[in-house]
Amino acid sequence: MKQIINKGTAIALILGLFVFPLLAQQPQAKKAPADKININTGSLEELQKLPGVGPKVAQRIVDFRKENGNFKKAEELMKVRGIGEKTFAKMKDLLTV
Repeated sequence: MKQIINKGTAIALILGLFVFPLLAQQPQAKKAPADKININTGSLEELQKLPGVGPKVAQRIVDFRKENGNFKKAEELMKVRGIGEKTFAKMKDLLTV
């Protein structure tokens, strides 16, 4: 006995086999830290929890602290290469000094 697959079933099958698994593999966005991160004392791992901060930028923040001393205000973080106004705007509510 032949079974006929209608268009709706075919589309559902294609989505289930090909599209949904691809969506599941997409990189996930970072979750915002529960507490504010102190940019004067934060570790490399803590700093990487900030939006737009990966390992390289986190290291630049630590290096900047060592060379220039503690940040007096959060806005000074924009002096670190890789953190511009847009990136800072995404993280400013998560920062403390």
